[in-house]
Amino acid sequence: MNKKILITASIFGILAVILGAFGAHALKKIMTVEAQQTFETGVRYQMYHAILLLFIGSTTYIQQKKKKILYYLIVIGIILFSGSIYGLATNLLTTFNFKTIGFATPIGGLLLILAWGFLIMNFLKNEPKNDN
Repeated sequence: MNKKILITASIFGILAVILGAFGAHALKKIMTVEAQQTFETGVRYQMYHAILLLFIGSTTYIQQKKKKILYYLIVIGIILFSGSIYGLATNLLTTFNFKTIGFATPIGGLLLILAWGFLIMNFLKNEPKNDN
């Protein structure tokens, strides 16, 4: 599971860099400033959570069963939150009306919040080790 988490984190990370560059350069000429800022929000949250996945995949402070739950909360959260934000930000550039799936953004955000809450609960419940 750790390898899967780390690979997924790396994929989300590289995609965030690519989408960030695409948004800053290619989309800058054809989008409003507000749409660019919205797009950047999606990129930023994707990268934050890619880094979180890197931590989860490499730490020993989280049991494998809990890592699996965190993995799915974060992956689905990123797809729904950042994915819908990308769609909404570029809505005027496509023939599909992404506003019809705008409900996905808060659901994705809720999943990301739940992942952080689950992580907090994990750390509160863990017995302290002899960390010197």
